[in-house]
Amino acid sequence: MYQSMNLSFSSNFNHRAFLKPRLCSGISATRPPKSLHFKFNPSCASSAPKSDDSSLSEKLISLLKAVPNWSDGIKERRMQQKRTLYSHENWVRHRSSLRHLRHVSSSTSSRVILSLIPPVCFFTTVAILIASYNSAVGLGWLPDFFPVLRASPLPYQLTAPALALLLVFRTEASYSRFEQGRKAWAKIINGTNDLARLVISSVRDGSGDELIIKDSLLRYIAAFPVALKCHVIYGSDIASDLQNVIDEDDLSLILQSKHRPRCVIQFISQSLQLLNLDSTKIDMNQR
Repeated sequence: MYQSMNLSFSSNFNHRAFLKPRLCSGISATRPPKSLHFKFNPSCASSAPKSDDSSLSEKLISLLKAVPNWSDGIKERRMQQKRTLYSHENWVRHRSSLRHLRHVSSSTSSRVILSLIPPVCFFTTVAILIASYNSAVGLGWLPDFFPVLRASPLPYQLTAPALALLLVFRTEASYSRFEQGRKAWAKIINGTNDLARLVISSVRDGSGDELIIKDSLLRYIAAFPVALKCHVIYGSDIASDLQNVIDEDDLSLILQSKHRPRCVIQFISQSLQLLNLDSTKIDMNQR
């Protein structure tokens, strides 16, 4: 109802002190003038021709970076995909006897395997070169002063147990960090749900301004987890995620802020002050 009326704090309630753009860090009241960029590229200006050695080195470097860039591109695209929670049907499919065949068939799209492709290719290439060199020395294709490359297996035998323990500790630490992040995110979601429930139960009947502020406050509460998610995840598009949650004017202020979740928190705090939700009313609703 209020969305159709185009009501927002930053448009219709400019007389409020908290609606000034200075409440969000990094926001100025006036937009800076657009700077003009001139490109001077005269046709008579000739650049120094590149040598053949530099072009050859650039081609070699680009060829060596082809595999890492390919695997990194796939990994970054997979990181931005949304992950759904497991349902009962998913667990039944996961416990199926054919899961091993499914895992092997999907191993080419695994981010772990893709991250291992560049180092495995590098060390495999080094091993092939060393083996080819030793074979050439053994067959007498090289002069006698070329030695055979040998290495003692003792350092590998001594460091193997330590590397195994380190791998186990690293795996456990990664799982513990994932569990801590999941618990922290669950607290954020539960906190926003509790705050929205308190606002809905506290402001039932009121004037038109209070209803408008209540509607905007609920929108800000719903926008905070989204803004925090976009703040901690690289490559997130907060504008597209919040375009259907809050008004355009408020979204423009959030986008101009340096710390966007803090800007949303400031909107929520000032909205609570306008609604005069004292601790007595909140305690009565909690009971």
